[in-house]
Amino acid sequence: MNATLRAYIDLTRLQFSFAWPLLFCSGYLLATVTYGGFSWVTLLTVAIIGFFGFEAGLVLNDYIDREYDRKDIETDKLTKYWRVFGTRPLPAGLVSPRSAVVLFLILAAVTTCLILTLPSPHSVYVLILMIYCFAIEIFYQEEKREQKFPFAQLIGRTDFALFPVAGYLCVGSPDLNALLYFAFFYPFALAHLGANDLIDVANDRVRGMNTIPTLFSMNGTAYWIAGFTAVHVVTAFIFMTRLDGIARMGICAGLVLLLYANGRILKDRSPETALKVLPCFHVAMVLYAVGIAAGALL
Repeated sequence: MNATLRAYIDLTRLQFSFAWPLLFCSGYLLATVTYGGFSWVTLLTVAIIGFFGFEAGLVLNDYIDREYDRKDIETDKLTKYWRVFGTRPLPAGLVSPRSAVVLFLILAAVTTCLILTLPSPHSVYVLILMIYCFAIEIFYQEEKREQKFPFAQLIGRTDFALFPVAGYLCVGSPDLNALLYFAFFYPFALAHLGANDLIDVANDRVRGMNTIPTLFSMNGTAYWIAGFTAVHVVTAFIFMTRLDGIARMGICAGLVLLLYANGRILKDRSPETALKVLPCFHVAMVLYAVGIAAGALL
């Protein structure tokens, strides 16, 4: 395979690309249950918005941290997990910073054009959230370099939690369902972040990043993951009062995986164990999205 193509696959984490539109569409499909307006054309449009919008955010993430990522001393853990060919293309010189900026602008422009095809005021809602998420991504990457308290994580992870809410707002309005989806997904995003940070602790130390393990130790990170998972379980049961049986089954199955992952991490609070159970977080997210989407469609 062409070296440039491999680099762009790693830059965009292409092997996970199916998950972003799936999560985004789960919000859209949930909204159609209350507001109607379902169509296959709109579903396809929403899926493409989710794909290009999230990919733009991933490229932006790598661009902001390109100099710090040069200091990495481990590529066999989180880097290899997220990237098929195990490279960080910008610090490795496989993709130039200018090319990354151009790609980000193209992805963001395509996403904006597609958002503007949505009826008003939904196009305005989604566009505002897209701009907010890009701004918060920059804040997150910059703030974690200097912070003494994890403001970057607590504020920064609102972007991920708002992603399915943005899908909901493609046809829905800011209502209780949207709020409960955010409340359900936000603690999951923070628990997931803790697992990522636990795996990447060696790199973060040499980068000088103040992440959860460097601020609170490995033990503290395990408790961070467990604590936000506990909050997530509570908000999940509240959210499920608004969902049908299929969606509830998907969420319950995901929660089982999360509890298993937490048990493993609490027993052995090492990067190696966190890496082994990291797929549990991602499969749980897919189960959530599939359950919600299937419940709405069926």
